[in-house]
Amino acid sequence: MPYTTKAVMSKIQKVRKAVIPAAGLGTRFLPQTKAMPKEMLPIVDKPIIQHIVEELVEVGIETIIIITGYHKRAIEDHFDTPSTELINNLKTGGKKKIPLLKETRKISELANFVYLRQKGPYGNGTPLLNVRSIIEGEPFIYAWGDDFIDANPSEFRQIVDVYEKYGCSVLSSVRAKKDDDYNRWGFVSGEEIEPGIIDAKKIIEKPGKEKAPSSLGNVSSFLFAPEIYNYIDEAFANLKEGKEFYYNDILKLMLKRGERVLAAEIKGGEFQDTGNKLEYMKTVVKFGLRHPEFGKSFRKYLKENI
Repeated sequence: MPYTTKAVMSKIQKVRKAVIPAAGLGTRFLPQTKAMPKEMLPIVDKPIIQHIVEELVEVGIETIIIITGYHKRAIEDHFDTPSTELINNLKTGGKKKIPLLKETRKISELANFVYLRQKGPYGNGTPLLNVRSIIEGEPFIYAWGDDFIDANPSEFRQIVDVYEKYGCSVLSSVRAKKDDDYNRWGFVSGEEIEPGIIDAKKIIEKPGKEKAPSSLGNVSSFLFAPEIYNYIDEAFANLKEGKEFYYNDILKLMLKRGERVLAAEIKGGEFQDTGNKLEYMKTVVKFGLRHPEFGKSFRKYLKENI
C-alpha cells in the first residue's frame, strides 16, 4: 500500500534508523586514503564518522546502517568491541588510561550497527536501494560519512524537530556565504512557510549565484519520510545505461508528483566539508581550539606562531 502524506501526518513515526553511505574511494585524500577510509580521518582524536554517529544517537537513532565497500573494513573494526589486547593494555596502564578504556568500550555500544556492501550502479542514490528491506516503511536520516553541519542544537536535532512538526521529508540546509557556494550545492525554490523553512517546489543543482532561486543551499544530511520508497523504482527505471544513480533523481520525482519536501536552515550551523582537504584542515583547527584538554594551549600556540 502506498504511503500517503495524510497517513504520515496522522501518526508520525519515531525516527529510529539512519543510513550512512561510505563506499566512496576518497581519492581527494590519496595517498592517505589508500588503506584508510576517508570517513576515518581524525578530527583531533575522533574519526569524522564517529562524530556523526554520536550526534545521530543523541536524537534517538537506534540502528545505523553503513554502506561500505571492499576497502572499508576499518570502519567496522572501529565500531566493534575493542580487542582483548587493547583492553589489557589499557587496564595495565594505570589510572590515567581508565577513561580511555571506558571511552573505547562505549564506541561499540552507541547503536546497533548494520553493514552492507554497496551493490548496483555508482552514485549516492544506490545505497537507498541497498537498504530497502531494512528501511522501507519508516522515516530515516541519510547522512554522509565525511561532512556535517556543526550546530547547537545539532543538525539532526533540528531536522527531526521539523519532521515531527510537518511530517514530511526534510533537507538540511545552510545559507550560501560565498559566490562559489552557488556552484557547489543544490538550491531550492518555493514558499518560505516560516523563517528558514522553504516548502520546496524545485531543486536546482549548482545554479550559480545569478540563477539561484534562493540562498538556501542543501548540504549534509536528509530526513526522508517513508514516501520516498514510492518513487525509487521509477527513478531507477528512468536511469540511462552507464549513468550514475543520484538521490536527487528520486527527490525531483517526488516534487514533480506533489510530495512535500522542506528545506530547513540549520540555525547557527556551519557546514564542515571534511571531504575537502582545505576545509578538513580548518575543521581540525576549529575543533582543536575547543578541545577541553589542550584548547587553550593550542590557541596560544597559534597566536604565537601565525
